[in-house]
Amino acid sequence: MAEDLSQVTRISYTDQGQGEPALLFLPGWCGSRKVFDQLAATTAPRLRSLSLDWRGHGQSESPRGDFGSIDLVEDALSVIESSGAAHVVPVALSHAGWVAIELRRRLGSRISHLVFLDWIILEAPPPFLEVLQSLQDPSHWHQTRQQLFDMWLHGLDTPELVQYVREDMGSYGFDMWARAGREISAAYAQAGSPLQALTHLAPAVPVLHLYAQPEDPAYLAAQQAFAANHPWFSVSKLAARSHFPTLEVADQIAAAIEQFVVQEPAA
Repeated sequence: MAEDLSQVTRISYTDQGQGEPALLFLPGWCGSRKVFDQLAATTAPRLRSLSLDWRGHGQSESPRGDFGSIDLVEDALSVIESSGAAHVVPVALSHAGWVAIELRRRLGSRISHLVFLDWIILEAPPPFLEVLQSLQDPSHWHQTRQQLFDMWLHGLDTPELVQYVREDMGSYGFDMWARAGREISAAYAQAGSPLQALTHLAPAVPVLHLYAQPEDPAYLAAQQAFAANHPWFSVSKLAARSHFPTLEVADQIAAAIEQFVVQEPAA
């Protein structure tokens, strides 16, 4: 069942299943909640599953002016309030993770766990920061976006994946991609890295990072080393090949999330 919230900017979301904690699926910038269709359908029989479209995305209303990450936080809060969910587990794709962290800061114990999917959870590498800057350049953004699409789809022919990247993400123009570049750059500049931001949450919250890319063993090793010193953090490498594993291995992700949320929250 899809609902629209009555507010200045109407946020559209899907509500499936029953029970708590409810999963709150948060898509990345420049993409709709369709990226979670398979995953939400898989989790809904056992866990209430909410998935939203950010303002200016998908079926949600587009605001008249500019907006940023803080406004996305308000979108998520409005969905939580409208749904009536008392306890929520954000499941954030990529840089929607910054929104999930802020939800924990604001709602405290109502956010019992955090799940991140395919995020640059360490410090952002310089080439990635350069991409974010290029997305904000009117003369280079389109070429940069095309390079991202080509990289994300290289060697892959999954119809759902190709359609999501080419058609869904491809439907957003310069304003949205530039906004994404600006907001993601600002988040890394302020926090250093998602892992650093998470260490400042008090009390700590159980965190699970499920990812498919990059393949670099050093990326996994660095996260495992962090987990060894921070028992509230865990990481798992998925058997998928794209930056959007929800469109490849929804069953695997659903099983990992369901097992994770039965853990007792950190004291």
